[in-house]
Amino acid sequence: MNSEPIRFDTKIAVLLREDLETWQRLNVTAFLVSGLGTELPEVIGEPYEDADGVPCLPMFRQPVLVFEGAEETLKTAHARVLSRSLPRAVFTSDLFTTGNDRDNRAAVRAVPTGELDLVGLAVYGPKNAVDKALKGARMHS
Repeated sequence: MNSEPIRFDTKIAVLLREDLETWQRLNVTAFLVSGLGTELPEVIGEPYEDADGVPCLPMFRQPVLVFEGAEETLKTAHARVLSRSLPRAVFTSDLFTTGNDRDNRAAVRAVPTGELDLVGLAVYGPKNAVDKALKGARMHS
């Protein structure tokens, strides 16, 4: 068995607006990362199985790093992510008032890109590109 540490040349990151309540941070993070796993199969590892052979669903193959920042940090990061054409998921403040996927998509579709009231952003891509896109954000504490 290989015990060498696994190094990734990619990064999965979530950027949250710093003024969110704890329940909102958790909810937004869960919603955002679900988008990455459905569109980017390479981010998903192999299925799990316990010692009794009971299977569990696969998860991301690498850590998800969570950052936070001010509203302006999110806007800037979003613009950088778009300019680099990085895969992304967005969560806007409007989604706290909807209760289903159809209404969520309609709420995002109703607002021009530059006017989205972002509270969360998930991004995946080459480590260097993700780092540059999130410049100015700090690790979530």
